[in-house]
Amino acid sequence: MTNDESQSISRRTFMTTSLAAGALMTTGANPLLELHERSSPRSGEQAAGIRNAGGPVEEKSITQLQEAMRSGVMSSRAMVEAYRTRIAEMDKELRAVIELNPDALSIADAMDAERKSGRIRGPLHGIPILIKDNVGTADKMETTAGSLALVGARPPRDAFLVERLRAAGAVILGKTNLSEWANFRSTHASSGWSGRGGQCRNPYALDRTPSGSSSGSAAAVASSFCAAAIGSETNGSIVSPSATCSLVGIKPTVGLVSRSVIIPISRTQDTAGPIARTVTDAAILLGAIAGADPRDRATMVSGAKRKADYATGLDANALHGMRIGVPREQYFGYSTSADSITQHALDVMREKGAVIVDPVPIEKMGDVGEAELEVLLYEFKAGINEYLAALGAGSKMRTLTDLIAFNEAHKSTEMPYFGQEIFEQAQKRGPLTDAKYTKALAKSRQNTRARGIDAIMNAHELDALVAPTNGPAWLIDLVNGDADSGGSSSPAAEAGYPAITVPAGYAFGLPVGISFFGRAWTEAKLIRLAYAFEQAANARHAPTYGRTAML
Repeated sequence: MTNDESQSISRRTFMTTSLAAGALMTTGANPLLELHERSSPRSGEQAAGIRNAGGPVEEKSITQLQEAMRSGVMSSRAMVEAYRTRIAEMDKELRAVIELNPDALSIADAMDAERKSGRIRGPLHGIPILIKDNVGTADKMETTAGSLALVGARPPRDAFLVERLRAAGAVILGKTNLSEWANFRSTHASSGWSGRGGQCRNPYALDRTPSGSSSGSAAAVASSFCAAAIGSETNGSIVSPSATCSLVGIKPTVGLVSRSVIIPISRTQDTAGPIARTVTDAAILLGAIAGADPRDRATMVSGAKRKADYATGLDANALHGMRIGVPREQYFGYSTSADSITQHALDVMREKGAVIVDPVPIEKMGDVGEAELEVLLYEFKAGINEYLAALGAGSKMRTLTDLIAFNEAHKSTEMPYFGQEIFEQAQKRGPLTDAKYTKALAKSRQNTRARGIDAIMNAHELDALVAPTNGPAWLIDLVNGDADSGGSSSPAAEAGYPAITVPAGYAFGLPVGISFFGRAWTEAKLIRLAYAFEQAANARHAPTYGRTAML
């Protein structure tokens, strides 16, 4: 493996770098409150940024929006119009939304008519949702993964999760910007940049990254451009931007949510999931999109492990008696701010009755090395060739070779800042029957499952593991690409297990989140724990839209 290949994971938002041990321990003072107070804007102190358009939908939850429609205060059409006004007035610089759905108002009208007739489909009836631009829609919108190569290449049908959203009564408001090709094109990419959408920015500090690859989904939700959004993750691409934008993001167990008609990276790690401002909203959205899809075999094995509703039974006292493990050795130590805030979060959990097991040994968890990258390179080549072949005669892009040639022919627009090293590495891989692939996959799964998360949780009788999701957002750097602020996404991502990130505090105005992760199919338990922490900590505040961090 070349030097560039060995670096490619760490240059993405995969956050797989092994981190120094020795977290910052605090006593007495409350670090979350100290950092929050120091970084909260005071009169005259905030650098000039985007003017907040305000309006009736700002910071409104799905439950509040439903009540507004029930009481007649607002209609679904009025909500769509309000969100579109915010996007028009605020998104020129944020660049979170890549395209608006021209049919959104007519869909909203239909949902309003159904409500008037007495038919309510459920908690998403009439609610405007944005979806990431790698999720296929067979409508008037594009599905491009942010690349100009796929403009005009229409998928043959909606993604299964889009079908689920439509059936639930959601209004697909538009598509969000993302790290192009879900951050799997270059070892030196800038998270949130795509050839089609430009550079997405963090609403908490416009010179900082929104992280990736679900950058636009996170920035849009944080900015109240929608009620909630859909992101996708291979490793970190839901939880990292969610944490960086002070949001709740759920990465489900692989197989809970269908991947059919979603532009792929990895058949063993890819999943879509919700991004929202509250745990309840994220749980509502997860319940709507989860389902068995014959076109995605991974969804056919979950059976009774999948729940119809993840938002019922949420309890502010759910942490009481729960055993929470802290894998401190590897997933602390990269940011003193993240460590301080996480330490306070652990104190909050302890006060709510949780049993904190700190530290727990890593064992084999995360001991994967280059195996994950090898798996992803093989699976991307196979998956993208299969996806492109299904696009039909309307697309000139039929193979990964075609994409590489397109990028070379359009360097000024597709590769002005960084190249396509990962594409080129993937193109050199063989079929999924290669021994090199099967060996790498077996190592990754064994060391993150039986010898990793499962072993640790069995040994210590844990209900969940907790760690900082990642450090505060780094500066956008189109010259050098992403900085690596560390992170804890890899164990759950490589295992295909669930994780949920929740806002925990701020460092100089930049959000920091914590992640709960655990065994396969334990989304319901993790959501309950995250909800209880969210209610106790009450850590999130709306974006400031300042030009830079508040130092």
